[in-house]
Amino acid sequence: MADLSRRALLRGMGATGVTGALAAMTGCGVPPAYVKEADRQSADRSARDRKIVFANWPLYIDVDDHHEQRRPTLDAFERRTGISVTYTEEINDNDEFFGKISPALMNHQSTGRDLIVISDWMCARFVRLGWVQKMDRAAQPHVAEHLDPLLRTPHFDPGRLHSVPWQSGITGIAYNRKKLGREIRHTSDLWKDDLRGRVTLLSGLDESFALLMQGDGVDITRWTADDFHRMTDRIRRLVNRGHIRRFTGNDYIKDLASGDVLAAQAYSGDVIQLQADNPDIEFVVPQEGAELWAESLLIPDLAEHKRSAERLIDYYYRPEVAAELAAWVNYVCPVPAAREVRAASKDKERAALAEDPLIFPDDAMRKRLAIARDITSKERTEFAKEWNAIVGL
Repeated sequence: MADLSRRALLRGMGATGVTGALAAMTGCGVPPAYVKEADRQSADRSARDRKIVFANWPLYIDVDDHHEQRRPTLDAFERRTGISVTYTEEINDNDEFFGKISPALMNHQSTGRDLIVISDWMCARFVRLGWVQKMDRAAQPHVAEHLDPLLRTPHFDPGRLHSVPWQSGITGIAYNRKKLGREIRHTSDLWKDDLRGRVTLLSGLDESFALLMQGDGVDITRWTADDFHRMTDRIRRLVNRGHIRRFTGNDYIKDLASGDVLAAQAYSGDVIQLQADNPDIEFVVPQEGAELWAESLLIPDLAEHKRSAERLIDYYYRPEVAAELAAWVNYVCPVPAAREVRAASKDKERAALAEDPLIFPDDAMRKRLAIARDITSKERTEFAKEWNAIVGL
């Protein structure tokens, strides 16, 4: 099952803290943060040093049911290629990990990692700063063929030249249909009187803003500052009226499970797990749309095994491998062709996953999904300050 802390509330420094700290470092005698493309690569050691150092989030890969230290798809890659993978589950929070490796990247030093997985809104910072390398798509035929078209052109990385989704997901609405006694089809349904004090929103700016804008009819691929302020004005009024119970990280899961909350802004992967215990919980992609997001693979500057890292990324885009990973983590699979593999499984439970729209969204749902334009570094300080004042951070 997928780890529930993966898309948790920003803590510690927070979004404004990271940006502020970066600005402070670049203004205090530290070398400029941006790294030119010519300075991002080191001599590649893949041919003679057959290993990869891969940093990921906890519980974000398939694990053998009988041996927790075995990861079947990764083990198969090692046998197939002869490349040894040092796999670490060291990423617990985007900002925390940023703080961990940014000093090396800022000072044009190796991080000691060949592959990392971070959320796309954080990937945007790495791409803007020149802290990641372009990948050789000629060496990644499965990525080129099988990457979901919906995920190919994020605003921060057109053409996905620097990033490849590891897993994807949807930020939508989860609710207890039986206890609420009605359906939720629109984001505006959250603001009806029968949900006063029984609805929660996500507290992280990057996690929450897109769905709320979509509820106002905004095209989140090209939203503006006016769209943002109009959305925050609405949320501020709802907070002042006591309509919104609170702002949460992943602890909305407990609120929904206990019945203290009847509807919540939620992640699709979490709801799959909730539904296993309570079939009355439903997940909705509102008619106005929902945000499709990804957590993506990046190759940091000066990684010493770039070609091997590209090979590992491409391996996970083989439909049969992507299908195995999807069956374990229960997030949106970025390889649509894996659906056919899953449907053909002799295991009925695994075959049924092919029909789960939260792993393989159907055509009707896909039409309502969009990747939000990222918040630029210039916008972030102002917008985060406004949002955090509403949330109480």
